[in-house]
Amino acid sequence: MSMNELVKSVEGWSKDKGLDKADPRAQFLKVVEEVGEVAAAMARNNRVELIDGIGDVVVTLIILAQQHELELEECLSSAWDEIANRTGKIQDGVFIKD
Repeated sequence: MSMNELVKSVEGWSKDKGLDKADPRAQFLKVVEEVGEVAAAMARNNRVELIDGIGDVVVTLIILAQQHELELEECLSSAWDEIANRTGKIQDGVFIKD
């Protein structure tokens, strides 16, 4: 399935569950919960859980965007436009922008 098809599937699933009309603050807490699971997977060096966790983060962000009548592609495009020509350096494994 393409990324676009996956996003549309998640959006349809969230509509079926009523999540598209739910409180975005509760959805953001779900995003943070899933980010914590990514951290736990990394701490345990568990690739399977890391893949699942990253996927869950994306799902929760798709729903959060939907709740705000935004498209994931729009959000990602905006972020890309901001960082595409950014300069900086890697310090202790972290990119530090100029």
